[in-house]
Amino acid sequence: MVKVASKGSKKKIKRSVIDGVAHIYASFNNTIVTITDRQGNTLSWATAGGSGFRGSRKSTPFAPRLLLKEPAKLLKIMV
Repeated sequence: MVKVASKGSKKKIKRSVIDGVAHIYASFNNTIVTITDRQGNTLSWATAGGSGFRGSRKSTPFAPRLLLKEPAKLLKIMV
């Protein structure tokens, strides 16, 4: 009988980030918002499809406004 080693879950590291950069990729079909630190390490991200927008509503100007709120909430928790 072979014993399978269980993988431990990764421990979340709390980092104190002073400033960050918001990268917004807007295509005709979807919008992706990524918030990174100065070195380019991803802190948080969100997509229009992941926020509940489906079909043609993903590409409307209204979607990115709601998208920016989602990663910002996560960053407030991290700080």
